[in-house]
Amino acid sequence: MSTTDRQLRVGMVGYAFMGAAHSQAWRTVNRVYDLPARARMALICGRDAGKVADAADRLGWDAYTTDWRELVTRDDIDVVDVCTPGDSHAEITLAALAAGKHVLCEKPLANTVAEARAMAAAAATAEAAGVRSMCGFNYRRVPAATMMRQLVADGRLGVIRHVRATYLQDWIVDPQFPLVWRLQKDRAGSGALGDIGAHIIDLTQYVTGQLITGVSAVTETFVKERPLPAGSSGLAATVDGAEPADGTGSAGGHGPATGTVTVDDAAVFVARLDGGALATYEASRFATGRKNALRVEINGSLGSVVFDLERLNELEFYDATRPAAEQGFTRILVTEGGHPYMSAWWPPGHIIGYEHSFTHQMRDFIEAVATGADPAPSFADALQVQLVLDAVTRSAELGSSWTEVEPALATVAA
Repeated sequence: MSTTDRQLRVGMVGYAFMGAAHSQAWRTVNRVYDLPARARMALICGRDAGKVADAADRLGWDAYTTDWRELVTRDDIDVVDVCTPGDSHAEITLAALAAGKHVLCEKPLANTVAEARAMAAAAATAEAAGVRSMCGFNYRRVPAATMMRQLVADGRLGVIRHVRATYLQDWIVDPQFPLVWRLQKDRAGSGALGDIGAHIIDLTQYVTGQLITGVSAVTETFVKERPLPAGSSGLAATVDGAEPADGTGSAGGHGPATGTVTVDDAAVFVARLDGGALATYEASRFATGRKNALRVEINGSLGSVVFDLERLNELEFYDATRPAAEQGFTRILVTEGGHPYMSAWWPPGHIIGYEHSFTHQMRDFIEAVATGADPAPSFADALQVQLVLDAVTRSAELGSSWTEVEPALATVAA
Protein backbone atom coordinates (compact mmCIF):
# COMPACT_ATOMS: atom_id res chain seq x y z
CA MET A 1 0.00 0.00 0.00
CA SER A 2 1.27 3.46 -0.86
CA THR A 3 2.47 5.67 1.98
CA THR A 4 1.87 8.88 0.04
CA ASP A 5 0.25 11.75 1.93
CA ARG A 6 -1.18 13.32 -1.21
CA GLN A 7 -4.97 13.35 -1.37
CA LEU A 8 -7.30 13.93 -4.28
CA ARG A 9 -10.47 15.24 -2.71
CA VAL A 10 -13.38 14.09 -4.87
CA GLY A 11 -16.74 15.79 -5.26
CA MET A 12 -19.36 13.75 -7.15
CA VAL A 13 -22.55 15.08 -8.73
CA GLY A 14 -25.26 12.42 -8.92
CA TYR A 15 -25.91 9.36 -6.76
CA ALA A 16 -28.12 6.94 -8.70
CA PHE A 17 -26.90 3.91 -10.71
CA MET A 18 -23.64 5.41 -11.95
CA GLY A 19 -23.12 7.33 -8.75
CA ALA A 20 -23.30 4.09 -6.78
CA ALA A 21 -20.89 2.36 -9.19
CA HIS A 22 -18.42 5.23 -9.01
CA SER A 23 -18.71 5.40 -5.22
CA GLN A 24 -17.85 1.72 -4.90
CA ALA A 25 -14.78 2.32 -7.06
CA TRP A 26 -13.61 5.39 -5.12
CA ARG A 27 -14.01 3.42 -1.87
CA THR A 28 -12.03 0.48 -3.18
CA VAL A 29 -9.28 1.75 -5.45
CA ASN A 30 -6.66 2.74 -2.86
CA ARG A 31 -7.28 -0.42 -0.85
CA VAL A 32 -6.32 -2.50 -3.88
CA TYR A 33 -3.74 -0.54 -5.86
CA ASP A 34 -0.56 1.21 -4.75
CA LEU A 35 -1.03 4.68 -6.22
CA PRO A 36 0.78 8.04 -6.02
CA ALA A 37 -2.29 9.71 -4.48
CA ARG A 38 -5.21 8.70 -2.32
CA ALA A 39 -8.82 9.46 -3.25
CA ARG A 40 -10.90 11.02 -0.49
CA MET A 41 -14.67 10.90 -0.93
CA ALA A 42 -15.22 14.46 0.25
CA LEU A 43 -18.57 15.63 -1.08
CA ILE A 44 -21.60 14.29 -2.95
CA CYS A 45 -24.29 16.40 -4.60
CA GLY A 46 -27.94 15.82 -5.44
CA ARG A 47 -31.06 17.97 -5.73
CA ASP A 48 -33.10 16.29 -2.98
CA ALA A 49 -31.56 17.03 0.43
CA GLY A 50 -33.04 13.97 2.13
CA LYS A 51 -32.07 11.54 -0.61
CA VAL A 52 -28.56 12.87 -1.05
CA ALA A 53 -27.99 12.81 2.71
CA ASP A 54 -29.00 9.15 2.73
CA ALA A 55 -26.75 8.50 -0.29
CA ALA A 56 -23.79 10.15 1.42
CA ASP A 57 -24.18 7.89 4.43
CA ARG A 58 -24.88 4.74 2.43
CA LEU A 59 -22.16 5.23 -0.19
CA GLY A 60 -19.44 6.53 2.13
CA TRP A 61 -19.11 10.27 1.41
CA ASP A 62 -17.90 12.72 4.06
CA ALA A 63 -20.53 15.38 3.35
CA TYR A 64 -23.29 16.36 0.95
CA THR A 65 -24.71 19.42 -0.80
CA THR A 66 -27.67 20.20 -3.03
CA ASP A 67 -25.79 22.83 -5.06
CA TRP A 68 -23.34 21.58 -7.69
CA ARG A 69 -22.11 25.15 -8.24
CA GLU A 70 -20.91 25.19 -4.65
CA LEU A 71 -19.20 21.84 -5.18
CA VAL A 72 -17.20 22.86 -8.26
CA THR A 73 -15.93 26.10 -6.69
CA ARG A 74 -14.93 24.83 -3.26
CA ASP A 75 -11.23 25.06 -2.42
CA ASP A 76 -11.32 21.66 -0.71
CA ILE A 77 -12.34 19.80 -3.89
CA ASP A 78 -9.70 18.65 -6.41
CA VAL A 79 -11.72 16.30 -8.65
CA VAL A 80 -15.28 16.64 -9.93
CA ASP A 81 -16.96 13.36 -10.93
CA VAL A 82 -20.03 13.97 -13.13
CA CYS A 83 -22.65 11.17 -12.91
CA THR A 84 -25.74 13.10 -13.98
CA PRO A 85 -28.03 12.77 -17.03
CA GLY A 86 -26.45 14.05 -20.23
CA ASP A 87 -28.32 17.36 -20.32
CA SER A 88 -26.18 18.71 -17.46
CA HIS A 89 -22.77 17.26 -18.41
CA ALA A 90 -21.60 20.32 -20.33
CA GLU A 91 -22.68 22.94 -17.80
CA ILE A 92 -21.18 21.16 -14.80
CA THR A 93 -17.99 20.12 -16.58
CA LEU A 94 -17.28 23.54 -18.10
CA ALA A 95 -17.74 25.18 -14.69
CA ALA A 96 -15.48 22.62 -13.02
CA LEU A 97 -12.70 23.02 -15.59
CA ALA A 98 -12.95 26.81 -15.33
CA ALA A 99 -12.52 26.43 -11.55
CA GLY A 100 -9.34 24.40 -12.08
CA LYS A 101 -10.80 21.02 -11.08
CA HIS A 102 -9.82 17.72 -12.66
CA VAL A 103 -12.92 16.14 -14.22
CA LEU A 104 -14.18 12.62 -14.75
CA CYS A 105 -17.41 12.74 -16.80
CA GLU A 106 -19.66 9.80 -17.57
CA LYS A 107 -20.43 8.79 -21.15
CA PRO A 108 -21.62 9.88 -23.59
CA LEU A 109 -19.71 13.12 -23.10
CA ALA A 110 -22.69 15.35 -23.95
CA ASN A 111 -26.09 15.42 -25.60
CA THR A 112 -24.95 17.31 -28.70
CA VAL A 113 -21.85 17.74 -30.82
CA ALA A 114 -21.80 21.45 -30.00
CA GLU A 115 -21.65 20.71 -26.27
CA ALA A 116 -18.98 18.05 -26.77
CA ARG A 117 -16.89 20.44 -28.86
CA ALA A 118 -17.06 23.07 -26.14
CA MET A 119 -16.09 20.52 -23.49
CA ALA A 120 -13.15 19.18 -25.52
CA ALA A 121 -11.91 22.71 -26.20
CA ALA A 122 -12.17 23.64 -22.52
CA ALA A 123 -10.33 20.44 -21.57
CA ALA A 124 -7.52 21.28 -24.00
CA THR A 125 -7.18 24.74 -22.47
CA ALA A 126 -7.26 23.37 -18.93
CA GLU A 127 -4.67 20.72 -19.79
CA ALA A 128 -2.12 23.46 -20.47
CA ALA A 129 -2.60 24.52 -16.84
CA GLY A 130 -2.16 20.97 -15.53
CA VAL A 131 -5.87 20.19 -15.18
CA ARG A 132 -6.80 16.71 -16.42
CA SER A 133 -10.06 15.32 -17.76
CA MET A 134 -11.36 11.90 -18.79
CA CYS A 135 -14.60 10.37 -20.06
CA GLY A 136 -15.91 7.27 -18.28
CA PHE A 137 -16.07 4.46 -20.84
CA ASN A 138 -15.60 1.75 -18.22
CA TYR A 139 -15.68 -1.29 -20.53
CA ARG A 140 -12.19 -0.40 -21.74
CA ARG A 141 -11.08 -1.42 -18.24
CA VAL A 142 -12.43 -4.97 -18.26
CA PRO A 143 -9.18 -7.01 -18.27
CA ALA A 144 -10.35 -9.30 -21.09
CA ALA A 145 -11.28 -6.32 -23.28
CA THR A 146 -7.90 -4.70 -22.59
CA MET A 147 -6.17 -7.96 -23.47
CA MET A 148 -8.22 -8.10 -26.67
CA ARG A 149 -6.66 -4.77 -27.62
CA GLN A 150 -3.19 -6.14 -26.87
CA LEU A 151 -3.72 -9.13 -29.16
CA VAL A 152 -4.70 -6.78 -31.99
CA ALA A 153 -1.82 -4.36 -31.29
CA ASP A 154 0.68 -7.25 -31.20
CA GLY A 155 -0.40 -8.31 -34.68
CA ARG A 156 -1.85 -11.64 -33.57
CA LEU A 157 -4.94 -11.10 -35.75
CA GLY A 158 -3.08 -9.72 -38.76
CA VAL A 159 -4.99 -7.28 -40.95
CA ILE A 160 -8.36 -6.46 -39.37
CA ARG A 161 -11.17 -7.10 -41.84
CA HIS A 162 -14.40 -7.33 -39.85
CA VAL A 163 -15.70 -5.78 -36.63
CA ARG A 164 -19.01 -7.05 -35.26
CA ALA A 165 -20.52 -5.42 -32.18
CA THR A 166 -23.84 -5.72 -30.38
CA TYR A 167 -25.19 -4.35 -27.11
CA LEU A 168 -28.62 -5.72 -26.25
CA GLN A 169 -30.96 -5.05 -23.33
CA ASP A 170 -34.68 -5.54 -22.72
CA TRP A 171 -35.60 -3.31 -19.78
CA ILE A 172 -38.20 -1.24 -21.67
CA VAL A 173 -39.91 -4.05 -23.63
CA ASP A 174 -43.09 -3.63 -21.55
CA PRO A 175 -45.09 -0.78 -23.13
CA GLN A 176 -46.31 0.14 -19.63
CA PHE A 177 -42.79 0.90 -18.47
CA PRO A 178 -42.87 4.61 -17.52
CA LEU A 179 -41.43 7.55 -19.41
CA VAL A 180 -38.20 7.93 -17.41
CA TRP A 181 -35.54 10.49 -18.29
CA ARG A 182 -33.60 8.04 -20.46
CA LEU A 183 -36.55 8.05 -22.88
CA GLN A 184 -36.56 11.83 -23.29
CA LYS A 185 -34.28 13.44 -25.87
CA ASP A 186 -33.86 16.72 -23.97
CA ARG A 187 -32.51 14.81 -20.97
CA ALA A 188 -30.67 11.86 -22.56
CA GLY A 189 -29.73 13.15 -26.00
CA SER A 190 -30.64 9.84 -27.64
CA GLY A 191 -31.89 6.42 -26.63
CA ALA A 192 -30.22 3.06 -27.11
CA LEU A 193 -27.78 4.73 -29.50
CA GLY A 194 -26.17 7.04 -26.93
CA ASP A 195 -26.85 5.00 -23.82
CA ILE A 196 -25.37 1.66 -24.91
CA GLY A 197 -24.34 2.19 -28.54
CA ALA A 198 -21.73 4.69 -27.39
CA HIS A 199 -20.05 1.90 -25.42
CA ILE A 200 -19.57 -0.42 -28.40
CA ILE A 201 -18.44 2.47 -30.61
CA ASP A 202 -15.74 3.40 -28.10
CA LEU A 203 -14.79 -0.18 -27.28
CA THR A 204 -14.34 -1.31 -30.89
CA GLN A 205 -12.30 1.77 -31.78
CA TYR A 206 -10.17 1.24 -28.67
CA VAL A 207 -9.61 -2.46 -29.35
CA THR A 208 -8.81 -2.10 -33.06
CA GLY A 209 -6.99 1.24 -32.97
CA GLN A 210 -9.18 2.25 -35.94
CA LEU A 211 -11.72 5.07 -36.10
CA ILE A 212 -15.13 4.95 -37.74
CA THR A 213 -15.14 7.19 -40.82
CA GLY A 214 -18.65 6.69 -42.21
CA VAL A 215 -21.96 4.99 -41.43
CA SER A 216 -25.29 3.94 -42.88
CA ALA A 217 -27.93 3.62 -40.18
CA VAL A 218 -31.54 2.92 -39.26
CA THR A 219 -33.20 3.61 -35.92
CA GLU A 220 -36.62 2.74 -34.56
CA THR A 221 -38.86 3.71 -31.67
CA PHE A 222 -41.16 0.73 -31.10
CA VAL A 223 -43.27 2.20 -28.28
CA LYS A 224 -43.99 5.83 -28.96
CA GLU A 225 -46.18 6.71 -25.96
CA ARG A 226 -45.58 5.69 -22.34
CA PRO A 227 -47.18 6.36 -18.97
CA LEU A 228 -45.75 9.22 -16.99
CA PRO A 229 -43.84 8.15 -13.87
CA ALA A 230 -45.74 8.24 -10.60
CA GLY A 231 -45.92 11.80 -9.35
CA SER A 232 -44.92 13.29 -12.71
CA SER A 233 -47.91 15.56 -13.15
CA GLY A 234 -48.26 19.31 -13.41
CA LEU A 235 -45.11 21.39 -13.49
CA ALA A 236 -42.86 18.40 -12.77
CA ALA A 237 -44.02 16.70 -15.93
CA THR A 238 -43.40 19.84 -17.95
CA VAL A 239 -39.91 20.26 -16.53
CA ASP A 240 -39.15 16.63 -17.35
CA GLY A 241 -40.13 17.30 -20.95
CA ALA A 242 -43.00 14.89 -20.73
CA GLU A 243 -46.46 16.41 -20.72
CA PRO A 244 -48.57 19.57 -20.47
CA ALA A 245 -48.95 21.31 -17.11
CA ASP A 246 -52.50 20.08 -16.62
CA GLY A 247 -51.18 16.53 -16.27
CA THR A 248 -53.81 15.09 -18.59
CA GLY A 249 -51.27 13.91 -21.16
CA SER A 250 -52.34 12.34 -24.41
CA ALA A 251 -55.20 10.62 -22.62
CA GLY A 252 -57.03 13.97 -22.63
CA GLY A 253 -58.09 13.54 -19.02
CA HIS A 254 -59.39 9.98 -19.53
CA GLY A 255 -57.08 7.33 -18.04
CA PRO A 256 -53.44 7.53 -17.06
CA ALA A 257 -51.43 10.44 -18.42
CA THR A 258 -48.88 9.52 -21.05
CA GLY A 259 -46.00 11.23 -22.77
CA THR A 260 -44.19 10.86 -26.06
CA VAL A 261 -40.97 8.87 -26.27
CA THR A 262 -38.54 11.14 -28.11
CA VAL A 263 -35.53 8.84 -28.44
CA ASP A 264 -34.71 5.67 -30.35
CA ASP A 265 -35.38 2.22 -28.89
CA ALA A 266 -32.90 0.56 -31.26
CA ALA A 267 -30.16 1.55 -33.68
CA VAL A 268 -28.46 -0.59 -36.34
CA PHE A 269 -25.68 0.60 -38.62
CA VAL A 270 -22.86 -0.50 -40.85
CA ALA A 271 -19.58 1.37 -40.84
CA ARG A 272 -16.14 1.67 -42.37
CA LEU A 273 -13.05 2.10 -40.22
CA ASP A 274 -10.00 4.10 -41.23
CA GLY A 275 -7.82 0.97 -41.32
CA GLY A 276 -10.03 -0.61 -43.96
CA ALA A 277 -12.22 -2.83 -41.78
CA LEU A 278 -15.96 -3.26 -42.34
CA ALA A 279 -18.10 -3.10 -39.21
CA THR A 280 -21.66 -3.74 -38.06
CA TYR A 281 -23.23 -2.35 -34.89
CA GLU A 282 -26.54 -3.05 -33.15
CA ALA A 283 -27.79 -1.36 -29.99
CA SER A 284 -31.25 -2.21 -28.68
CA ARG A 285 -33.22 -1.95 -25.46
CA PHE A 286 -35.91 -4.23 -27.00
CA ALA A 287 -33.96 -7.49 -27.25
CA THR A 288 -36.29 -9.62 -25.14
CA GLY A 289 -34.36 -11.85 -22.74
CA ARG A 290 -31.10 -9.92 -23.07
CA LYS A 291 -30.24 -8.04 -19.88
CA ASN A 292 -26.81 -6.55 -20.57
CA ALA A 293 -25.44 -8.47 -23.54
CA LEU A 294 -22.41 -6.68 -24.98
CA ARG A 295 -20.44 -8.72 -27.53
CA VAL A 296 -17.54 -7.76 -29.82
CA GLU A 297 -15.94 -10.01 -32.45
CA ILE A 298 -12.88 -9.04 -34.49
CA ASN A 299 -11.87 -11.04 -37.58
CA GLY A 300 -8.42 -10.61 -39.08
CA SER A 301 -6.21 -12.26 -41.69
CA LEU A 302 -4.38 -14.32 -39.03
CA GLY A 303 -7.10 -14.96 -36.50
CA SER A 304 -10.20 -13.84 -34.62
CA VAL A 305 -11.05 -12.82 -31.07
CA VAL A 306 -14.39 -12.55 -29.25
CA PHE A 307 -15.34 -10.71 -26.04
CA ASP A 308 -18.70 -11.31 -24.36
CA LEU A 309 -19.57 -9.19 -21.33
CA GLU A 310 -21.75 -11.98 -19.91
CA ARG A 311 -18.49 -13.98 -19.69
CA LEU A 312 -16.30 -11.01 -18.88
CA ASN A 313 -13.35 -12.99 -17.53
CA GLU A 314 -12.90 -14.82 -20.84
CA LEU A 315 -11.81 -14.34 -24.44
CA GLU A 316 -12.28 -16.67 -27.37
CA PHE A 317 -9.18 -16.63 -29.58
CA TYR A 318 -8.68 -18.31 -32.95
CA ASP A 319 -5.09 -18.52 -34.20
CA ALA A 320 -5.09 -19.31 -37.93
CA THR A 321 -1.29 -19.70 -37.94
CA ARG A 322 -1.44 -22.94 -35.97
CA PRO A 323 -1.41 -26.30 -37.81
CA ALA A 324 -4.80 -27.20 -39.27
CA ALA A 325 -5.15 -30.14 -36.90
CA GLU A 326 -4.84 -27.80 -33.90
CA GLN A 327 -7.05 -24.96 -35.06
CA GLY A 328 -10.21 -23.95 -33.26
CA PHE A 329 -11.38 -21.24 -30.88
CA THR A 330 -9.46 -21.36 -27.60
CA ARG A 331 -10.93 -20.16 -24.31
CA ILE A 332 -8.56 -17.83 -22.47
CA LEU A 333 -9.42 -17.26 -18.81
CA VAL A 334 -8.19 -13.72 -18.17
CA THR A 335 -7.37 -14.02 -14.46
CA GLU A 336 -3.57 -14.44 -14.42
CA GLY A 337 -1.43 -11.95 -12.56
CA GLY A 338 0.18 -10.93 -15.84
CA HIS A 339 -3.16 -10.08 -17.45
CA PRO A 340 -4.23 -6.40 -17.51
CA TYR A 341 -5.24 -5.01 -14.09
CA MET A 342 -5.25 -8.47 -12.47
CA SER A 343 -2.06 -8.26 -10.41
CA ALA A 344 -3.87 -6.58 -7.51
CA TRP A 345 -6.76 -9.03 -7.28
CA TRP A 346 -7.11 -12.76 -6.60
CA PRO A 347 -5.17 -15.95 -7.44
CA PRO A 348 -5.53 -17.22 -11.03
CA GLY A 349 -8.98 -18.59 -11.81
CA HIS A 350 -10.71 -16.41 -9.20
CA ILE A 351 -12.94 -14.22 -11.34
CA ILE A 352 -13.83 -10.54 -11.01
CA GLY A 353 -17.04 -8.67 -11.94
CA TYR A 354 -18.67 -5.63 -13.51
CA GLU A 355 -17.82 -3.29 -10.63
CA HIS A 356 -14.09 -3.90 -11.06
CA SER A 357 -14.11 -2.03 -14.37
CA PHE A 358 -14.90 1.17 -12.45
CA THR A 359 -12.16 0.49 -9.90
CA HIS A 360 -9.70 0.11 -12.78
CA GLN A 361 -11.04 3.35 -14.26
CA MET A 362 -10.37 5.23 -11.03
CA ARG A 363 -6.91 3.66 -10.80
CA ASP A 364 -5.96 4.95 -14.24
CA PHE A 365 -7.47 8.38 -13.57
CA ILE A 366 -5.73 8.86 -10.20
CA GLU A 367 -2.41 7.73 -11.63
CA ALA A 368 -2.67 10.13 -14.57
CA VAL A 369 -3.69 13.11 -12.43
CA ALA A 370 -1.03 12.44 -9.80
CA THR A 371 1.77 12.03 -12.35
CA GLY A 372 0.69 14.74 -14.78
CA ALA A 373 -0.06 12.26 -17.57
CA ASP A 374 -2.94 12.50 -20.03
CA PRO A 375 -5.74 10.09 -19.05
CA ALA A 376 -7.63 8.18 -21.72
CA PRO A 377 -10.20 8.30 -23.11
CA SER A 378 -9.76 12.05 -23.28
CA PHE A 379 -12.55 14.51 -23.99
CA ALA A 380 -11.20 14.64 -27.55
CA ASP A 381 -11.65 10.85 -27.77
CA ALA A 382 -15.18 11.19 -26.37
CA LEU A 383 -15.93 13.96 -28.87
CA GLN A 384 -15.01 11.57 -31.66
CA VAL A 385 -17.55 9.07 -30.31
CA GLN A 386 -20.11 11.90 -30.17
CA LEU A 387 -19.43 12.65 -33.82
CA VAL A 388 -20.11 9.01 -34.71
CA LEU A 389 -23.40 9.15 -32.77
CA ASP A 390 -24.28 12.31 -34.69
CA ALA A 391 -23.44 10.69 -38.03
CA VAL A 392 -25.63 7.68 -37.16
CA THR A 393 -28.52 9.99 -36.25
CA ARG A 394 -28.17 12.01 -39.45
CA SER A 395 -27.94 8.87 -41.58
CA ALA A 396 -31.10 7.43 -40.04
CA GLU A 397 -32.96 10.70 -40.56
CA LEU A 398 -31.92 10.67 -44.22
CA GLY A 399 -33.14 7.10 -44.71
CA SER A 400 -29.94 5.05 -44.29
CA SER A 401 -27.93 7.44 -46.45
CA TRP A 402 -24.15 6.96 -46.26
CA THR A 403 -22.88 9.64 -43.90
CA GLU A 404 -19.29 10.63 -43.26
CA VAL A 405 -18.08 11.12 -39.68
CA GLU A 406 -16.57 14.53 -39.12
CA PRO A 407 -12.92 14.30 -37.95
CA ALA A 408 -12.70 15.11 -34.25
CA LEU A 409 -9.41 16.98 -34.54
CA ALA A 410 -11.02 19.53 -36.82
CA THR A 411 -13.37 20.57 -34.01
CA VAL A 412 -11.04 20.83 -31.02
CA ALA A 413 -9.17 24.07 -30.39
CA ALA A 414 -7.61 25.24 -27.19
